[in-house]
Amino acid sequence: MPLTDLPHWLPPWCAGQLGDEPAGVLFERRSTSAVFGLRLADGRDVVVKAREDDGRAASCVTAQARLAERGFPCARPLTPAVAVGALAVHAEEYRSGGELLPGDSPEIAVRYAAVFARLMAELVDVTVAPPLPNPRWARWDHQDPGLWPAIDFLDERDQSVVPAHVVDTAARARKRLLAAGLPCVLGHADFEAQNLCWHDDGVWAVHDWDSLAWQPEAALVGAASGAFASGTPPTLAPVESSAAFLTAYQELRGRRFTEEEREVAWAASLWAAAHNARWEALHGDPPVSCDAVRAQAAERLHRANA
Repeated sequence: MPLTDLPHWLPPWCAGQLGDEPAGVLFERRSTSAVFGLRLADGRDVVVKAREDDGRAASCVTAQARLAERGFPCARPLTPAVAVGALAVHAEEYRSGGELLPGDSPEIAVRYAAVFARLMAELVDVTVAPPLPNPRWARWDHQDPGLWPAIDFLDERDQSVVPAHVVDTAARARKRLLAAGLPCVLGHADFEAQNLCWHDDGVWAVHDWDSLAWQPEAALVGAASGAFASGTPPTLAPVESSAAFLTAYQELRGRRFTEEEREVAWAASLWAAAHNARWEALHGDPPVSCDAVRAQAAERLHRANA
């Protein structure tokens, strides 16, 4: 990507916040956020992230900074979240290197669970304003009419293409989640393989701190147990691997979930997968999550008592 294609606000923002303008572009990615890897004129490599300012960014960046200060493997923020028009923008160090850990076996699940247990333990002592609204794939607690949270660019599409089994699964999982009276905590709601890098058998970096959420611990763990193996496109881990993840997490945290927490974990593992299946159907994508939901919903709903 040439420098001339950068957003017009970005070079002066770097000069004002980081002391130098970009001299080169290392990479550029766009999803829910726009992410720019930049080499500044003084030789520093940084990452600048910009997303719609919905009120979540300040808490997410602050929590990420606290974990980086404690030595947790994540990029260290270099600035707070700064408003640029309708955007919230921050810069962080460029934590390069590491490799994807592929696979969805129970053994791989246990390795991911160990990272998630450490992450959640570190966040216990981090006090920030709850990063609400939750990310759309973890927003089963929304107050909007209907089953799904209101998202204009999805709602304007033909909803009749979403398979009935996906809608039914989402409705039953959401009903179980909403029936729980569990306290909310801070946690990572997009714990997917594509957001972790590994090096020498250990985790090197956990990314995507924009996706922190304020939900019950069991729900966050359950969602991670279903999503940990996801890349592009996302999928749903096998039931036995999610079970291994949940067991390992509880052992590592030194606390067994109550029966209600176990049910909530299984329900949460389905909500994110149903969200992804709906996305696939609305965009005409291959039915990766849709097929996984079809194959696994009955067993996961049974375990969720849903």
